[in-house]
Amino acid sequence: MKFPVKELLIALYLLADHRAIGERLESLGLALPLLIYLGLFGLLTFCLWLAAAVRNRWIRWAYALLFAGAAFFLHSFELIAGEHLTYDVFISLVHSAGFADDAVEQHLAIMLQAAGMSLLLLAGIAIKPPRARSFAHPAAAAAPLVGIAILASILFARGGDGARGLPGAFTPLAYAAILSHEASSAGTGPRQDVALPAPQPKPLRDIVLIVDESVAGNYLDLISPSGVRSGLKEARPRVAIHNFGAAAAVTNCSIGSNLTLRYGGTREDYLRINATMPSIWRYARKAGLRTVYIDAQRTGGALQNMMDRKELRDVDRFIQFDDVPVRDRDMVAADALASLLGDRTADFVIVNKVGAHFPVHDKYPDAFARYQPALPRGRYGEVADTGSRSGFDGGPEDWRRYRNAYRNTLLWNVGAFFDRLFARADLERATLIYTSDHGQDLHERGGAGVATHCASEPVPEEGLVPLVVIEGAPATLDWRRGVAAGRDQASHYAIFPTLLALMGYPEAKVRSLYGASLVGAPAPALSFNTRFNARLGRKPVWKTIDPARIVPPPPQDFANR
Repeated sequence: MKFPVKELLIALYLLADHRAIGERLESLGLALPLLIYLGLFGLLTFCLWLAAAVRNRWIRWAYALLFAGAAFFLHSFELIAGEHLTYDVFISLVHSAGFADDAVEQHLAIMLQAAGMSLLLLAGIAIKPPRARSFAHPAAAAAPLVGIAILASILFARGGDGARGLPGAFTPLAYAAILSHEASSAGTGPRQDVALPAPQPKPLRDIVLIVDESVAGNYLDLISPSGVRSGLKEARPRVAIHNFGAAAAVTNCSIGSNLTLRYGGTREDYLRINATMPSIWRYARKAGLRTVYIDAQRTGGALQNMMDRKELRDVDRFIQFDDVPVRDRDMVAADALASLLGDRTADFVIVNKVGAHFPVHDKYPDAFARYQPALPRGRYGEVADTGSRSGFDGGPEDWRRYRNAYRNTLLWNVGAFFDRLFARADLERATLIYTSDHGQDLHERGGAGVATHCASEPVPEEGLVPLVVIEGAPATLDWRRGVAAGRDQASHYAIFPTLLALMGYPEAKVRSLYGASLVGAPAPALSFNTRFNARLGRKPVWKTIDPARIVPPPPQDFANR
């Protein structure tokens, strides 16, 4: 009898995930759920063995690549994030598939560890089995697919929960099956056109939404006394600046926030509204505004945050900066915006800034390296969203250096950005709303993992964002009243109805569709959605932000300034 090499490799793969298995066993205790879990674990393991025992080498290799690829996907995420891959997070990752190449650079060292685990499974399934332990019957060849279907059915019935601690290769495949079923049976209906009457008279001023990337509100002087200079705290000539203080993002991940800012989803009905209601571009065009999208993050016409070519057809001008270094793109975006504000055409503009998404090693010039010690520089100047973290293991000193590099990035991409914009733009007939897509967890509280946002169980600061209105005279809305009533209580959900009010749509009708604006009644609680992809009968989960308990940036991070 030959030595069972294949079985040993599969067993080693399963043992490599012993921590997740142990945590699941500990959570179940000695009860019926434990027996169900062990039975399901045994069934899926048996399906892996049957995949390895298929006599047809083409089918066997197909299974090897499928399961090893799924295992690599799952273990890469869990090693990086330090948490279990949920169905909600899986959907967000699928929608972020365009950043896959960047993710490899961002977490290469960690992903190599996941690759090692996956290679055990690849070899265990792909190696030719001894004839005595192989099967040619179609039922054996179909068994792994049956295992995926069984797990998908169980997870579907449980609202996506229940995969933690099971053989990891099955989880992404079961999630993918559920997502495919949802997509094929979605009944939200077609995208509607604007039903509100066109505003009269037409708007005569520019309306701008500036969405920063990964800018945590508690790291700016707008919210924290020890925060980095934003350029928005001091008075500026000929413009009024209204600071709404601590505000809540839609969610703690870019896609959900940006999508909702463009489509106006409400707290109560965001899934339907985001899927079927008109985009902000359509409202702007019906109001007689030219629509402009400035995307400083992507190049080559690539789209992001679930924008597609159909939505882009409602954008009159699409501006990217293909030949500009990443470090300078926000500055060039400020110049592009300034030129639009001075061209005597009433525009609606959305700006997606580079901001402070990792890597932050090289997102600022040497002259802005005020906070030290910081991350090493010189390797990631051409990476907008990601970059290798070789040597970054998430220890206290690593995070100290990260926070300082992050502060330096804010000095440049927020403070210097607004300095440049105020110096070059004519804001006399313009209203600008500034916010960020989400906040950050820079591990001020400690904690495992090297992720900064998109956690399924986030800290409050992941949803904490700045929210500021900048406006030249005359005033359009009663911003003073809005700040007085809504400081430290505003949220992203108020931005869409505010934009419609600025365009001239009737306030009462807008409120009935999209809720209150920034000058209306504030939300009852400052909170963000940690389960944005609430599917399969599950409800959103709201994380409360208490401004009095926000973690301030640790002042002991830097030796001097």
